[in-house]
Parts: sequence; structure tokens; C-alpha cells
Amino acid sequence: MSSQAKKYYGTGRRKSSTARVFLSAGTGEITVNGLSLDNYFTRGTSRMVVRQPFEVVNMIEKFNAKITVRGGGVTGQAGAVRHGITRALMAYDEETGGATSDDSEDKKSFRRLLRAVGFVTRDSRVVERKKVGRRKARKLEQYSKR
Repeated sequence: MSSQAKKYYGTGRRKSSTARVFLSAGTGEITVNGLSLDNYFTRGTSRMVVRQPFEVVNMIEKFNAKITVRGGGVTGQAGAVRHGITRALMAYDEETGGATSDDSEDKKSFRRLLRAVGFVTRDSRVVERKKVGRRKARKLEQYSKR
């Protein structure tokens, strides 16, 4: 199997969203659930979050990404996609040794670059469960003094 046809996989999670990311060599085309990135994520913030890992490692137009994401809302899905892309880029870097990186003198691994900006660590914050006898997780019933 040639390196051009090789696909790199990464799973990303955020809140209750899960993203499966497949990277292959290409022109920078990003497809999410069969739609283009601009059609799936209509907010500019979400599109920026998805593109961040590529910008950090300077590989913006070197990969095509085919992404399947399920569960959660828009922000959670964008975060899950970012986490998945980060993991797929690290898989690529481990296999190739970052051979296509432009600056040959100061070669830093993708893992080190992505960890420095905080994309490698999964954000473990999830919604706290509702408790019995309360309106929400922490909100109490209204107190009446008299």
C-alpha cells in the first residue's frame, strides 16, 4: 500500500459527542457527515475550532478529512472533531516521522506541538446529573421564610 493511499484514523470525544476522523493525503477538503465543513458547521467559531490542529502543525492543505460525528450539540461536536483530528495527525506523525514537515532544522513532533496548545488532552467536563429533591443538579427549590 502506497503512502498516498494510506489513511490515518483518530477518535475524538467531547461532552456527549463522538467523532471518527479519517485523514488521507489531499487538498484540504473536510467532509463532516457527508456535508462540507461550511455547510455542517454554520458558525465561524466551530469551523475555526475544527481547523485549529491543521494550523498548529502547518498542514492546512495537505490532508483531506472524512469525519463522522454523533451525539451532543454543535460546540461538543466541534470539540470532538478537533480531538479526533489531533489524534489522527499524531498517528500520521508516528508512522512517517513528520517527513513532510517544512522546517527540517527544528523538528518538533506533532504530539509536542499539539500538547503545547492543549489539543491532545480530552476535556473531561460533562454535564452533572440531576439530584433527587432538587430542580437541577445543584439548584434547590425556592425557599420561603414565612
